[in-house]
Amino acid sequence: MPSTAKGSTKKAAPAKKAPVATVKKVAATKVSATKKSAVPAKKAAVPAKKSAVPSPQASAKKAVARTTVKNITPPKKAAPVAKKSPPAHQTSSARAATATAAKSSAASTAKSAPASHATKAAADKVKAAAAAQAAKEREAKAKLAAKAAADKAKAAAAAKAAKEREAKAKSAEREKAAAAKAKAAAAAKAAKEREAKAKSAAKEREAQRKAREKAAAEAKKHREVEAKRKAVEAEKQRKLREIERRQQEELKRQERRDAEERKRAEALERKMHSKPYADDPAFLEELRVLLIEARDATLHQIAISDDEADEMLVDRERLEYDDEDGSSVASDIQRDQLKDFATALRLKVDEIDVALARITDGSYGRCDECFEPISKPRLQFQLPVFTCVTCRASV
Repeated sequence: MPSTAKGSTKKAAPAKKAPVATVKKVAATKVSATKKSAVPAKKAAVPAKKSAVPSPQASAKKAVARTTVKNITPPKKAAPVAKKSPPAHQTSSARAATATAAKSSAASTAKSAPASHATKAAADKVKAAAAAQAAKEREAKAKLAAKAAADKAKAAAAAKAAKEREAKAKSAEREKAAAAKAKAAAAAKAAKEREAKAKSAAKEREAQRKAREKAAAEAKKHREVEAKRKAVEAEKQRKLREIERRQQEELKRQERRDAEERKRAEALERKMHSKPYADDPAFLEELRVLLIEARDATLHQIAISDDEADEMLVDRERLEYDDEDGSSVASDIQRDQLKDFATALRLKVDEIDVALARITDGSYGRCDECFEPISKPRLQFQLPVFTCVTCRASV
């Protein structure tokens, strides 16, 4: 029995090899075709590929664990998966790929190690459990996909309604804003019109006020010009009258000055030709005697000075002076002084001659500056004299 069982198993294995190869090829082609499908199909295919390596019991335990974990996972994570659920033909291909992968894993396990009947039963049981779990998963995925589609439709409807409400609100706001803008524009236009009217009225009033002010200013200026002209004319007449009055006063003063000048000229003429001591010949004779004596004394002094100067000149020529003691210079200075004194005495002699001539015609004793009589004591004690004390002090 055992040999027959082994022979049957050995003979059955080659019969199963052909389907496994074909299944692998089909699975490979379907997996390559479903690479662009949804993520849950890939996740379902990956555990099937990984289960080919371990033993059937371990693979069964892992499948059960995966199914339990998938059942325990919260529904929140299934919603995104449902949104990306692939089409019906892709899910069917994924399921076929999962089945073929499970078959290939079972075949590989059967090929790799000798399995007993209990092991085969366990494997069948595991396959049935996996199939049942896959069916449950498909149902859950379908429900989730339906729920996600319903939620998506509901959310789309709600979003659409919200958009419509928002569009209506925006339209109402735009209409309201347009109405407010139109109202504000109308109010602004009316305000501008009122302001323009007010400005025009104010401009007219200002023009009238300026015209009145200009007319008043012109009238005032005309009055000021007329008053100024009258004032200028009056001032001109007053100045003319003042000039005439001053000219008359000046003529009168000039006449008085001319009269006084004539009187002074006549008096001066009389003084210039006056003879103050003509009625006193004895006094004039006394003065003549005094002047002659003074003239003789002056001539004597002149002769003495000339003699001394000549003697000093002769002595200098005769004697040789020592210039070191400066005696020659001193003698020259003294000689010059004597010459100057003699010259002054000669001028006095000339004045005495003039005085004697005036005594002869009787005009001696008259001041040459003021033509007033010189006092007798001055005439007696200063010989000769031609000015009075007052005129001499002012010179």
